[in-house]
Amino acid sequence: MIKQRGKRKKFFSVSFINTARTMETLAAHPHPADGFTGMEVRGDTLTDKENAGAALLDACKEVKGSEPVQVGSYRGFAMFVTFDAFQKEYMLQLKGRMTHRTALGADPRGNLTRIDNALSQMPQRLESVKVQLDNLYQQQAAAKEEVGKAFPYEEELRVKNARLVELDMELNMDSKGQSRPEAAISKRARPSVLEGLKRPIPPRSMEKKPRQQGQEAR
Repeated sequence: MIKQRGKRKKFFSVSFINTARTMETLAAHPHPADGFTGMEVRGDTLTDKENAGAALLDACKEVKGSEPVQVGSYRGFAMFVTFDAFQKEYMLQLKGRMTHRTALGADPRGNLTRIDNALSQMPQRLESVKVQLDNLYQQQAAAKEEVGKAFPYEEELRVKNARLVELDMELNMDSKGQSRPEAAISKRARPSVLEGLKRPIPPRSMEKKPRQQGQEAR
């Protein structure tokens, strides 16, 4: 159990570091309150939001399968697109230390809003990973403390285990026909029901019993 928690702690530690690095990337490429940072699509840097959205949709048309195809970059993240044939939709992947995904629609400006919304969730993801990592640290510390405690019934358990071993040895001996002397003696001392049935029945006496004196007087 402790080993499993250790693996999970390592996983969340890596996730925490990667999420923190993602936050650093976003801080280095901030989103203007009233503006557009620009987007690189197929080698062209586009500063107009409408044009960037349209260029992104145009680049998606070249993607035919589930294999990610890089189409540009945005706010320090490489942009990859895949096509889901079952859902009939394009999926955008923003790759840095972590990968962030969002579905793309038919609206050019709406797609840019979706991308920014996906990136804006990073602080919540960082806090979620931090909480899970803290919980694992607490669980691991509590588990180590429990392992160090003495088992309150250890002596009783030892005695009972020893008795079970003795009983097991005795049962094994009996099953092999190696009965103990006292068991053999007690077995010989018991009358055999089968032997009793084999004995002949004694003949009944034909002599009549003498009458009682009171009957003779009459």
